[in-house]
Amino acid sequence: MALVYSTETGRMCPDCRKPLSDCACKAAAKAKPVGDGNIKVSRESKGRGGKTVTLVRGLPLDADALAALGKQLRAACGSGGTAKDGVLEIQGDHCERVMAELTKLGHNPKRVGG
Repeated sequence: MALVYSTETGRMCPDCRKPLSDCACKAAAKAKPVGDGNIKVSRESKGRGGKTVTLVRGLPLDADALAALGKQLRAACGSGGTAKDGVLEIQGDHCERVMAELTKLGHNPKRVGG
């Protein structure tokens, strides 16, 4: 059973057992890059009301670098999008343009799906 609250310090982190204000677990998890290095570019429209989005998965970047790359790709495509859970979503069917931009930046993307 993990300690989650102390009357002296308040809420406790269940992993490192330090007060949440001093917890280093979340900072270490946030700094860790998400992705396996196999960059996959795909197109998806299921569950989006018929709207098509281009997805980029597997980028070995932290959250801040992923957001910056997403902004650069959205500007190159002239569309909107977001970065969620280590996946870049770009509105519209821009697979070829995204792959060209990633190749220019030194990545090795692969097209997956239809």
